[in-house]
Amino acid sequence: MRRWFAVDETAERRRLLESLEPVEDVTIDDENVAKLVEIYDSIYGFMAGHLSRAARLLARCLSDADLRVISFTANLVATGLRGILAQLIRERVFNLVVTTCGTVDHDIARGTGHRYYKGYFEADDRELRRLEIHRLGNIFIPFENYGPPVEKTTYRVLDGLDRNREWGIYEILWEIGRELRDGILRAAVETSTPVIVPGYLDGAFGTALFTYMQTHRDLKINPFKDEEVMANRFFSAKKAVGLLIGGGISKHHSIWWAQFREGFDCVVYMTTAVEYDGSLSGAHPREAISWGKVRPEAGHIVVYGDATILLPPIAAYLLRRLRRRE
Repeated sequence: MRRWFAVDETAERRRLLESLEPVEDVTIDDENVAKLVEIYDSIYGFMAGHLSRAARLLARCLSDADLRVISFTANLVATGLRGILAQLIRERVFNLVVTTCGTVDHDIARGTGHRYYKGYFEADDRELRRLEIHRLGNIFIPFENYGPPVEKTTYRVLDGLDRNREWGIYEILWEIGRELRDGILRAAVETSTPVIVPGYLDGAFGTALFTYMQTHRDLKINPFKDEEVMANRFFSAKKAVGLLIGGGISKHHSIWWAQFREGFDCVVYMTTAVEYDGSLSGAHPREAISWGKVRPEAGHIVVYGDATILLPPIAAYLLRRLRRRE
């Protein structure tokens, strides 16, 4: 079993962490934020126009879609954007989540009250290592605020699972969500929204599953139950819409299953990756058309930029449109 680093609470470390502000989740309630979409439409040039078109396309497509997929990468969950992602799930803008194992890690850590801090990219990483602080971009995470709470929470939930049935990963994540005070998994269990993590072994949560299973062979975990959710949702969908934020396995798993129903009917990609290296992360929807992952007649657009900047006005616009319909 992995042993997490013991923390030496030095005065230097205390001074550093006390000088930093904690990262706080953000939710969207301000009509003025939604109006940014209209402002960007007036600016129009370059990505301003793309952002406006993406928001309007999603609002139109989501209005009558029975399958509404959001996929995103874990790095975003270390930021205050975690609150907006949870809000989009809680308010049922999306009803299927595809993400990476790090999302589970950060959501558990922060959902159990462990703080992440506003740091800086230019930090001396050798000093941070000495002070036992992880750096994720410009987010600082004390060692004890990441691995230990993920392992402890996962073990506690696994201890309580019924041994007379098989558990999908998404079902285990719902059980974890019940233990959290807020966040993505909490919103998911409250709305019965499956959170599909195809790379569930690639993080602290996955390692905790592995180490737990070494001494608890009676627990039955069947990840193919998650694939049944994907198959059932996509095969039965009359209209499938996707907002795919970032690249990698979460993006690919979403469009992979879409191909079995001849593609998404409408999709927005949000990315910082370029298509010229042939990467999946940078590939445009027009390439996905050739694979049958996006329908030829589908509405689609790519918005380039940092999701922490792009998503808040789009989310505000979608929430405003949803509330007005209701």
